Amino acid sequence: MAVLDEILEPVAHAFSREVAQALVNLRAGEAAQARIADLAAKCNEGLLTPAEKADYESFVQAVDVISVLQGKARVWLAHHRAA
Repeated sequence: MAVLDEILEPVAHAFSREVAQALVNLRAGEAAQARIADLAAKCNEGLLTPAEKADYESFVQAVDVISVLQGKARVWLAHHRAA
């Protein structure tokens, strides 16, 4: 995650209050959440097909990127409260 954090650091310099708040509030839709939960359960049971494994890994990678961006957005908002 440290590498991802470093790679995404320049993105934080482009934040506005609206963009940072939108990132903090970003949540997966119900269908995506249900799919992730289904794939996670199958992964824990060792029942993923190769296609499902690829999908699950994509979800995990996306969540990692979004988590880093959300953290950066929270920090940005904390440093720009008075503005």
